[in-house]
Amino acid sequence: MAQSKRMSVQKRLRERKKAEAAALKREERNTRGSDEPSAGGGGAVVAERADLEGYGVLPGPGEETDEV
Repeated sequence: MAQSKRMSVQKRLRERKKAEAAALKREERNTRGSDEPSAGGGGAVVAERADLEGYGVLPGPGEETDEV
């Protein structure tokens, strides 16, 4: 009886290990895919510092901030 219980525990451990490996591969694939722009040109445009200063989001190089 003890032999069969140990075998089922080992089987569950194997299945968990395989599931974790598959999840890790999915996660790596998703992060790798998001870092590289797609061939379809669906990449997002990022505003540069000069653009943000022009919109008033960031203070320009001579402007003082009135933070309290």
